Amino acid sequence: MEENKLEINALAPAFEAQAYHNGQITKITSEELKGKWVVLFFYPADFTFICPTELGDLADHYEELQGLNCEVLSISTDTVFVHKAWHDASETIRKIKFPMIADPVGEICWNYGTMIPEEGLSLRGTFIIDPDGILKSFEINDNSIGRSSAELIRKIKAAQFVRENGGEVCPANWQPGSKTLKPGLDLVGKI
Repeated sequence: MEENKLEINALAPAFEAQAYHNGQITKITSEELKGKWVVLFFYPADFTFICPTELGDLADHYEELQGLNCEVLSISTDTVFVHKAWHDASETIRKIKFPMIADPVGEICWNYGTMIPEEGLSLRGTFIIDPDGILKSFEINDNSIGRSSAELIRKIKAAQFVRENGGEVCPANWQPGSKTLKPGLDLVGKI
């Protein structure tokens, strides 16, 4: 399978998949998520080590993310049945209220460039997609590096601010209420 070339400010790759969500197996499509901000949160595998720390952290911040009109989808190459077994076995994973997408053939992982072909597992990838289905941010980490929900939320808030306030940009470590910048020649050499 050939990997897609992802581009910022281009349409994110479409997908349709099964997910374990609220005790049920459901179908989720990227098309039905239009109108919301979306976080695709790729991780290597269920029943591992760093993954539950990240997913637990994300679960703890899910209500805040929903308040930002943002849906979270975790994705691994496990099946929905493994997701259910992990959910049933782990107190940390039991906190998860967002859909856990199953990508057992790795199609979504390939399309988003997170697949490790020789392992059949995904790298840790985080993708922020705007309500129009446009890819606004992504990062892919080595599987030994865990991610931060606080930083993810900061990035979503910055992307939302920029979308709502055309012409303004958010500098490093920007938080809502902080100063923004309006790019122009008057700033050149003064920052």
